[in-house]
Amino acid sequence: MRNFIFCLLAILSLPSWVAAQGITGKVVDEQQLPLPGVNVNVVGSTNATATDLDGNFTINANPGQQLEFTMIGFANQRAVAANGMSIVLKVSSTELTEVVVIGYGTARKRDLTGSIVKVSGREVADKPNANAVASLQGKVAGLNVVNSGTPGQQPDIRIRGTISRYKTQPLFVIDGIFNDNMDYVNPNDIESMEVLKDPSSLAIFGVRGANGVIIVTTKKGVLGKTTVNFNVSTGVKTITDRPSMTNGTQFRQLYDQQRQNEGLAPYAYYNLYNANTDWVDEIKADSPMITIYNLSISNATEKNKIYFGAGFHEEDGLIKYEKFKKFTFNINDELTISDRFKVGAGINGSDMRLPQMHNFVSSLNATPIVQPFNAAQNLYNQLPTDMGAAQIGNPVGNLEETRYTQIGRNTRFVGNAFAEVKLLDGLKFRAGYLADLSFNQSRGYTPIFDVYAAETDEVTPYAGRLLTSVTQAKSDYQQLQQELLLTYAKSFGKHDFTLLGGYTRNELRFSSVNGSVNQFVGGIPIPNNPRFWYLGVYPFGDPDSRISNSEEYDSGTASYLARVLYNYDGKYLLNASFRRDGSSDLRKWQNFWSVGAGWEITKESFMSNQKVFDYLKLKGSVGVLGNAFTPIRYPTYPGYTEGATAVVGNGPGDENQALVPSFVAAFENNPNLKWETVTSYEAGLEFATLNNRLTFEGAYYHKKTEDLLSYVNLGALPFFVNAGEVENKGWELAATWKDNIGDFTYSISGNFTTISNRVNSVVEDGFEIFENPAILKAGYPIGAFYGYQVEGIYQSYADILSSPPSSLGSYDVGDLKFRDRNGDGVLNADDRTVIGNPTPDFTYGVNVNLGYKGFSFSADLQGVYGNEIFRDWGNGSTFTQFNYRTDRLNAWNGAGTSNWEPRLNSASGYNTNNVSTYMIEDGSYARLRNLQLGYQFETRVLQKAYIQDLRIFVNAQNAVTWSKTSGFTPDLGGTPTRFGVDTGGYPVPAVYSLGLNVTF
Repeated sequence: MRNFIFCLLAILSLPSWVAAQGITGKVVDEQQLPLPGVNVNVVGSTNATATDLDGNFTINANPGQQLEFTMIGFANQRAVAANGMSIVLKVSSTELTEVVVIGYGTARKRDLTGSIVKVSGREVADKPNANAVASLQGKVAGLNVVNSGTPGQQPDIRIRGTISRYKTQPLFVIDGIFNDNMDYVNPNDIESMEVLKDPSSLAIFGVRGANGVIIVTTKKGVLGKTTVNFNVSTGVKTITDRPSMTNGTQFRQLYDQQRQNEGLAPYAYYNLYNANTDWVDEIKADSPMITIYNLSISNATEKNKIYFGAGFHEEDGLIKYEKFKKFTFNINDELTISDRFKVGAGINGSDMRLPQMHNFVSSLNATPIVQPFNAAQNLYNQLPTDMGAAQIGNPVGNLEETRYTQIGRNTRFVGNAFAEVKLLDGLKFRAGYLADLSFNQSRGYTPIFDVYAAETDEVTPYAGRLLTSVTQAKSDYQQLQQELLLTYAKSFGKHDFTLLGGYTRNELRFSSVNGSVNQFVGGIPIPNNPRFWYLGVYPFGDPDSRISNSEEYDSGTASYLARVLYNYDGKYLLNASFRRDGSSDLRKWQNFWSVGAGWEITKESFMSNQKVFDYLKLKGSVGVLGNAFTPIRYPTYPGYTEGATAVVGNGPGDENQALVPSFVAAFENNPNLKWETVTSYEAGLEFATLNNRLTFEGAYYHKKTEDLLSYVNLGALPFFVNAGEVENKGWELAATWKDNIGDFTYSISGNFTTISNRVNSVVEDGFEIFENPAILKAGYPIGAFYGYQVEGIYQSYADILSSPPSSLGSYDVGDLKFRDRNGDGVLNADDRTVIGNPTPDFTYGVNVNLGYKGFSFSADLQGVYGNEIFRDWGNGSTFTQFNYRTDRLNAWNGAGTSNWEPRLNSASGYNTNNVSTYMIEDGSYARLRNLQLGYQFETRVLQKAYIQDLRIFVNAQNAVTWSKTSGFTPDLGGTPTRFGVDTGGYPVPAVYSLGLNVTF
């Protein structure tokens, strides 16, 4: 780190790079955001330049000369040249004229018929997130982002709902290469992110397009002089919401009440266990920090555009000894050899040191009456035998004794190279080769240590462990991608069209090995030192205890694709796409397609005299997309697994007799399998009004996944089958108001998305898949919580006798009373029903931006409404004693004392083991996602220091969350069929940071 800073200082000290010449200035939009790529020329001459990434420019001109500023989508503007000048460009018609990146090309947004949202890299660059997608939470209609507080963990991302059993993440296309994540990309190196949601924009991605696509374009060199940018931010993280657990006094009160209910005497060892320990406080980190450094160098001429970026991200977890480190670099170079030929190459690289992660589950479960450390014994205390000694380790002891015993590292290089040649006027050919190489390695050590059991006055091994052990794993991942694309663009008369045809190949290879080894029984422990954490550790590891495993697979796809973008007279639009995919994982080729149409009504003659709309377009699209995700590789090529065994030999007394296993197919072969298909359509409109100050975009969407690729195990030989259907539909609305009052500029934008999800069928009639507490069943939302409805609590034996008898377990007065839903007079499994839906009814976001001279302020609010979460912690346990939620202070303790919190009795699992509405909580929440206050120094003030641009800012992320949940956070992801389950594991923290951005 020290060397990194020295290098920065050395670079920044080179005045020859940063000396200003001629007239300098800055170009911003109406929200005071810098505009890169604005053309600046001296009127009446050929002298011209362009603004850099921060909107700054330098041009050889004399004071008083006329300068003209031009950029697509903005009104041309002229101004008198003066040092330190500041230019505000206004949108010429509507922001919908911007150029967006689509699959295998670019297009003007107003020429498209689908729903594509472009997010500038500026909106994610200054946020304290290692993954840029985390910063999109609440910013894009239809995009649901569930962030994790775990450092380095990818968010749970769903676009327009959950459509499959096996995957929710969208496809990421980063500088052309297909990927399942973008962990390796530095947010500071991102130029733009496009979120593609509708069939007309997704069909070109074929079998990978059904979950939506996020296209990421990294920065390139901008025409002008060399620019050096350095930015740094540092912040502190904190837990804002904590579960309310009983303290020592409250626990003793409830525990004795519980023992009385169980017919036991009061606890006899309070003299030994009389502490008041908050285990969350004991293991959480004190003021965990997050620090981010970024350096970029950019230069471009008419012939060559080059960009280099490097970043360092260091982040502490919320629990002690968790540290995440990530170093990234990005190099992009594009060389124009002639008017007809250009080449380019780019590479993104990252090296991540992964943290040794823990969670807060044991700190919520552990009893508060135990002191973590016994000073007299110089040992950590074991929890009481009756209160989790065998199941819950001392959270502090486990944390301290195992700190820094896990090492994880991921190194990744993702590169692309292309050559592009113009064959004829309007016709160009592009060949690209892309590669993603990932290398993962990890080593771990399991120590042994003793703890003190006060009840028996004994020293005993923690968790009963008697042997140290070592684990080691290594994996390599390679993805190679080839593209051959032919594009023809032509305009004649009122016709304008762009044709695309291409062929692509994608190859994927993966291999891994892992293993473990224990010390010799009775031998010397393996040292707690990373240099000994290898499977072949000598002389400590016992070779006879060594276990190893390996995995390897490779697969490939080949695809043909075509697209046409056509408009007539700029007002009648047609977009059509086709893709044919073949895969080594299945034995079929499949076709995917879309057709979209649009009508820009404001270009019609009958709209020429109206004063309401500055821009109005109707649009719609329909298509068939693909979903290529399965729980295993090669679902049509079953492997083998061990089956029955037989004794081979010459009968009793044969010393060569052996037990020989047989092998059977892992599952039944089904050569007719195909990928899931998603039939999707949408209809919507876009408009701008009130002199383009108000823009609006709305759409109704519908997606139906058919031929779900399902793994079925009915007790005989398992098999894969195409059967089942899932449906999603809803509305997306987004609006923005922009205006200025003198030097004061402001904008307010909002988005709103409704989501209706339904499973229409699963495999066959009556078939259901239960993943406690969620179910996949026809007629219900995917991942719906399934259980019993609580009607109250049995208040008396008379109440029990007058209620339907229950076959769900042993129960008594004070236990939960479940509803006889089907009215058959008996409580049994048939009375279960949907008791919660983890998919919200709607999601929303509100974004406010204010600017006054050099000051800027932004606020983002994000939320969801109408979903439920399942509380999978704090419900008690039948096998050990957990701490209590403070809600349990209201537990039933006699007739009329409670009609919701059941009696305290861990001996009965009636209230704990039967999934019911008692565990369901309202998952709706609103969060102040981001607040930022910044100040941009005037250029004329900075010139003497050879600084083009200087900005400072303070940022608050997740400062306030309004919710009714009892856990750390209502923000919960999960698998496609089991999500919204709160295990009490890890909070989403608030982050308060201070930043500096300087450009030379």
